[in-house]
Amino acid sequence: MTVPSLRVMLLIDADNVSAEVIEQAVQRTMDEYGAIHVRRAYCNAEMAVNRQALFKRLSVRPMVNLSTGKNSTDIALAVDAIDLAIAERPDVVVLVSSDSDFAPLVIRLREKGCRVCGIGQQGKTGEETIGIYDAFTDIAHNAIAKPAARTVAAKKTAAAKAPRAKAEPAAKKAAARKTTKAKAAAKPQPQQPPPPSEAAEFILQAAPALRSGKDVPLNDVAKALRTAGLLGKNSSSLKLFEKLTAEFALMQHPDRIRWTGAPAP
Repeated sequence: MTVPSLRVMLLIDADNVSAEVIEQAVQRTMDEYGAIHVRRAYCNAEMAVNRQALFKRLSVRPMVNLSTGKNSTDIALAVDAIDLAIAERPDVVVLVSSDSDFAPLVIRLREKGCRVCGIGQQGKTGEETIGIYDAFTDIAHNAIAKPAARTVAAKKTAAAKAPRAKAEPAAKKAAARKTTKAKAAAKPQPQQPPPPSEAAEFILQAAPALRSGKDVPLNDVAKALRTAGLLGKNSSSLKLFEKLTAEFALMQHPDRIRWTGAPAP
């Protein structure tokens, strides 16, 4: 039975569960409550890039964690959950994770008046994790096998059945293609800069002015990163870019920054 009057908050530990489990978790929560008022997924930059199409399709807001410390994503989720519980006052909080470390968070959210439900990935969730929630659902990870071997076998069978008369022109075409490729390789090709790393790509998406390769005020970039959720309210942009010196150049007096991977004009 759907209860649309309830305010529901869905928080996903995307570093902990598969894409299939995330998709099923959103669908199950929608089926049960009729609406999800807050949808957030917490993950590192690489995971956010790999799953950006999934998050967009499910209307889930990725909360990218650029820190590399142990459990840093879990901590970011827990801090955000308490802030949201105070600001949004949800009736139900659904945590999608198989991690037992969220027990203190579950207890605190329950003290705030929330019903706390858990969704985990089958095979990763322990009994001690299931017991801390008001309700818990274990979802199977359904990986779809790719039929690559069958496709190759089918191509080989078709080639074996083809008449020999057709094989000769095909060989000539292949030789011509090789000659063309060799000529193209002999010509000097302009060097292209390497593609940006996952973390740099998220920064460039948040602050597109950096893509020009020109100096941009550091203040403007920091504001853009905070708006996109890539930088905490009290976090230092200088410390962030000091970890990415291979791709960003910092200048002081005045404080400006430049992306060094921009293609030459």
